[in-house]
Amino acid sequence: MPELHISISAQPIFSIGGFEVTNSMLATMVVTIFLIGLAISGKRYFHLKNKPRWVNFLQTIVESFYEFVAGISPQHAQKFFPLVATIFLFVLLGSWIGLLPGADSIGLTTVHGFVPFLRGATADINTTLALAIFAVVSVQFYGYKHRGVKYFGKFLDFSSPINFFVGVLELISEFSRVISFAFRLFGNIFAGEVLLAVIAFLIPVVASLPFFGLEIFVGFIQALVFATLTLVFINIAVSEHH
Repeated sequence: MPELHISISAQPIFSIGGFEVTNSMLATMVVTIFLIGLAISGKRYFHLKNKPRWVNFLQTIVESFYEFVAGISPQHAQKFFPLVATIFLFVLLGSWIGLLPGADSIGLTTVHGFVPFLRGATADINTTLALAIFAVVSVQFYGYKHRGVKYFGKFLDFSSPINFFVGVLELISEFSRVISFAFRLFGNIFAGEVLLAVIAFLIPVVASLPFFGLEIFVGFIQALVFATLTLVFINIAVSEHH
């Protein structure tokens, strides 16, 4: 009977000049190339009257998400939309790619056991941590861009001991967002992949089908939460601090 092997860390599948490429890195590259190709292909048809159905579907998604962003940040929707939409789509597809048929069964056998070629990009803590750092840095960037140096005054306020203490708490909260972003996304997606692997191992094919639907929903919710929180934090950063 085959053994069930679950690895909490991404597994290397090949190396380039001593640099190991893991299955989550490969999944990240596949998602990135797909999104770039989708954007370039869709742009060619956006201004035509008779668009292909997939372009109409893509345009509907983009317009709906833009309205969602405008509902949260009406004054800056046009500026924030590209960043927030990119985060949403990357997290969504990065979570779903691990659910593709054969994602966990097509791979190679190494000295460490069987290694699948693809693993959910967001099921790797390195990917979610990088996304979290990028999101929090983007918050600081937009805060500085819109309010200048005075944006950082909320972290360094020496006008009184209370304000100084509040500034320290603000600084700690910024770092805590990185941890919250990274581990929330990683924990939910990785737990879902483990659940599917265990169910498929115990009762192949039939029993895991309902859980696939659940994980598709979880991937969507996590992408929406990650993008929405990023948008809310950016919107707060560009607003006047009281």
